[in-house]
Parts: sequence; C-alpha cells; structure tokens
Amino acid sequence: MNMMRKILFLTMIAVFSAGSIFAQKSAIRDAKRSLGRDDLKEARALIKQATENKETSTDPETWKIMGDIGNKAFDNERTKTMLGQNANDKAMYDGLMESYMPYLKADSLAELPDEKGRVRNKVRKDIASILRANHPFFINGGVYYNEQNNFSKAADFFEIYWDIPTLPMFESEKESFVIDSTYQTIKYYAIITAIQAKEHDRALKMLERAANEPFIENSAYQESDIYELMASEYINLGDSAKYLETLHLGADKFPQSKYFIPNLVNVFIRDGKTDEALAYLDQAIANDPSNACDLNSVKGALLTEQGDFTGAEAEYNKALVQDENCERALEALAVNFILQAQNLKEETMTISDRQKQLQYDKETVVLYQKSLPHLEKYRDLLVERSADDSEIQSALLKLRNVYYNLSNMGVDKSKELEAIESQLDLN
Repeated sequence: MNMMRKILFLTMIAVFSAGSIFAQKSAIRDAKRSLGRDDLKEARALIKQATENKETSTDPETWKIMGDIGNKAFDNERTKTMLGQNANDKAMYDGLMESYMPYLKADSLAELPDEKGRVRNKVRKDIASILRANHPFFINGGVYYNEQNNFSKAADFFEIYWDIPTLPMFESEKESFVIDSTYQTIKYYAIITAIQAKEHDRALKMLERAANEPFIENSAYQESDIYELMASEYINLGDSAKYLETLHLGADKFPQSKYFIPNLVNVFIRDGKTDEALAYLDQAIANDPSNACDLNSVKGALLTEQGDFTGAEAEYNKALVQDENCERALEALAVNFILQAQNLKEETMTISDRQKQLQYDKETVVLYQKSLPHLEKYRDLLVERSADDSEIQSALLKLRNVYYNLSNMGVDKSKELEAIESQLDLN
C-alpha cells in the first residue's frame, strides 16, 4: 500500500511538471501567434513569461521570438517610411534595439552542445540574415538619438553597428559586410557620443579597441586622433601615469603630430625637467619645422630660464625668420633683452669702479634699445587684431618700463613715455 502511494505521488509530480512545461511551451506558441497577428503588446507579455520560467528561459526559441517581436516593431515603422506614411521614429529604432540582445542570446544558447555533445543551431541562419539586413539601420538609430541629445543611447547604436561584423555567427562570412571608411567613421561616432555622454571608462575601452584594430583612411578623423582622445580621457579620469604613457606612445607613432610632443614638453616643463623638455623640443622642431613660431619660442623661453640669453635669442630669431609677425617670439625676444638690461643694472649697483659703471650703463642702454622695435611691433600687432585689453595693457606696461629706463639713462623718450602713460591712464 505504501509502495502504491509512492508510485502515485511520483506520477502526480511528473504530471504537474509536464503540465508546467506544456504551459510554458504554450506561452511560446501563443506569443508566436500574437506576433503573427501583429499584436506586439500581447506577444511581449507572453514571451516575457517564457523568459522568466526556468523551463523555457534556456530555450533558444524563446529568445528568438523576443528578438522577432522587436524586429517586427522596427519593420512595421520602416515599411511606413518606405510608403511615405508617417512613421514613429522612436518606436522604429527602439524596436531595432529591442531585437538585438535577444537574438544574440538565442544564438549563444543554440550553440551549446546537447547531452550527446552535438551543436544543432536552428536559429542562427534566420538571425544572421536579419542582422545582416538590419546592420546599416543602426547608423540611423545612432543619428536619431544623437539628434535627441541622448548620447549614451546613440553610442549604443553606433557600437552595435561596429560589433555586428565581428560576431561569431559571421566568422566564416566576413565578406557579408563592407569594412570601409564608413565603418571606420562609425567607430569614431561611437567613441565621441560615449565621451559626450561622459561615459569615460566606456569611451576608453572603445578607444583601446579602435587602436588595436586596422585603421581605414576616412574623411572624419586621422588615426592619431584615437590616441589624442585616449590621452584626453585619461586626463578626465585623473590617470596621469596612463596620460604620460599615451603621450610617449603617440609621440613615437605619430612624430608629425602637433599634439603629443608639445604636450610631453608641457609635462616636462611642469615637472621641472628642462633637459627632457629641450630634447623633445628639438625632435618636435625637426619633425615640424613649419611650426617655428611656437616650438622655437618655447625652446627660447626654456633657455632664458637657464640664463642662456644668447641661445634663447637665436631661437626667437629662427621663429621670426619663418614668421616676422610671430607675436610670441617678438614679445619674448624683447623680454630677453629687458632681462639682460635689468641684470646689468643690478650688477652696476654693486661695483664702485666708475669706468666699469659707465661701460655697463652703455651696454644696458643698448639692450633696452634692442628690445624696443620688437616690443613696439608686438604692441602694434595686438592693436591691429583687437586683442584683449589685458594683452594690450601688458605690452604697454613693458614699453613704459623701457621708455622710462632709457629716459633716465640719457636717451630722451619723454614723448613716448607720456603717450604710453596716457594710454595707461597713469597721468
């Protein structure tokens, strides 16, 4: 009798279990029927049940149908667009996105071997066909959400466009996709929209991925831009060590770039490593001789800091040979002479030899006079381009200093001094 009860009990469990499985399989079939009737709301509700039940949540068919529902929502609106009817763009692209992850899950589940170790992926062919057809529309979805200023979602669409040709299901048919300049450009859009969304960790992962993939020439950006953005993102994340590492990498890989070496120089200057800064500046000048105005002027400033006024003067003159209106070099060369004049004045005050004092005074006057044409031209260029008042005021104060010292040392600059003081409102 006890044995009979046990058999009956086990039979009831089996019946109930089978009933549960049957109910969930029925939900999958019902979801399919609702999809066929275009009742997407009901189809979504039914398939959601199947995804949450342990008996059907690992069935590739469950996730395939879920993907089909999103794809149907996308197709419905796209058809309206093709027929010139009013379409709901948001519903269209949300449907496209809704289809993607379920399709991937369906394919991955179908790739799992059965109890005999066999893989029978019955959903891949259909899913691959749909993803191939839908691939270009992920660009449109990204553009749509970018225009809505939803940069994170735009990045999702652009990144999926980037991802699809690399999916395992397309491993043996890479010729299905044209990997061209458009493909390369969309990588950039994915990165930029992630940055705009302030998703810096995500953007960095994309940048590292892009750097490790073949680069295709395009009209949107250069390969070096990837590394520039990477350096910038490390700054945003406060990782100065990786920032410096990226600058070194970029400087080696793109010696012609005007970003990496100048920024390395700035880092060395900030850290007081003048010799390293000068070494990189020499490399930068050799790589980009057309940028003498900036590069030679920076080198001149470093040499001035070291007290090498003659070497600094040579660098400023190199800049001016290339660009006679290089404001940076004009101002710096004038200041170079002024500093030497001030040093001589201070030294003169410490000696008692009258003959030597007179000699030093003559040399001081010459240095002040040498500064004037450069300083006056610098002032004129600032006025001509309507520079900020602060820049013009700074130039006028330097000029006043030179006119004042020359006037006190026997060179009459009283008219110029009066005019400057009037401009500075010092009378």
